[in-house]
Amino acid sequence: MKEKNEAGFHYLYDHYSGALYGVVLRIVQSKEYTEEIIQDVFVKIWNSIHQYDISKGRFYTWMINIARNTAIDYLKSKSFQNELKNQSIPDFVYNSAELSTTNDASDFIGFSNVLESLESDKQELIDLAYYQGYTQNEISDKLKIPLGTVKTKMRNALIKLKDLLKDYQ
Repeated sequence: MKEKNEAGFHYLYDHYSGALYGVVLRIVQSKEYTEEIIQDVFVKIWNSIHQYDISKGRFYTWMINIARNTAIDYLKSKSFQNELKNQSIPDFVYNSAELSTTNDASDFIGFSNVLESLESDKQELIDLAYYQGYTQNEISDKLKIPLGTVKTKMRNALIKLKDLLKDYQ
């Protein structure tokens, strides 16, 4: 990948697109938008591969962070917000079942099972921060709890999640 070898890109796409697709779909909840975002994700990975530092973490984790951040950025973009405002009500109502991500097919890496092992308050924090893109300040406002409490609970949730995921490595 760092040598910009096209075969490396194809290998990467073939082996990781499914998992990254699941992450993005969980965030944006639309197959159409997910396909668009996945293209952006792989372009970002290709263009910024030189920034990956093996000493800071696993390559897979680095790619998931790019996918997650790209999906959240897309949801917060003005063009997406305008598109939502311009969507007609009947189209939205009829597509709601298609947009749903409650089925297991959208969870390619089985993360929902791991997440369900956490206590409900920890699940909520992870969902708000990582799937809905809330900042810790926004979570504090939404849940009406002090920012310090949010930070402590988030840290505890991530430690517990890391412990649960050690069996998957």
